[in-house]
Amino acid sequence: QVRLVESGGGSVQAGGSLRLSCRASGFNWSKFCLGWFRGRDLVARVDNDHSTTYNESVKGRFVISRDDTENTIYLQMNDVQPADSARYYCAARNCAFEPWPYWGQGTQVTVAS
Repeated sequence: QVRLVESGGGSVQAGGSLRLSCRASGFNWSKFCLGWFRGRDLVARVDNDHSTTYNESVKGRFVISRDDTENTIYLQMNDVQPADSARYYCAARNCAFEPWPYWGQGTQVTVAS
C-alpha cells in the first residue's frame, strides 16, 4: 500500500523560509520519481537519479531533494511570497510512466505579506 505523508506546512511571513517533507512507503523507491505540486501544478520534481525540474516561478528560491536512506523528499522554500500560498501535495510515479497515480493528503502553506 502506497503512503505519502507530508509535513512542514504552516504560516510564514513573506521573505521567510519553510521546509516541507514527504515520507514515502509501499513502493520501489529506487524506480520512482517524486514531486511537489500546488493543486495539480508541478512545483518541483526529483527523479530517481536525483536530477531535478522546477516550475519557472520557483527557480532560484525552492530546492527539492531526496534522501534515499529515509525514503523522504524535501522542499526547501526560501524567499516565499504570497503567491506561494497553496496546499502542497507530494506525488509519486514510476519514472518509466507519465501519470502521477499516488498522492499525499497535502500540507497547507500560507504566506502573509
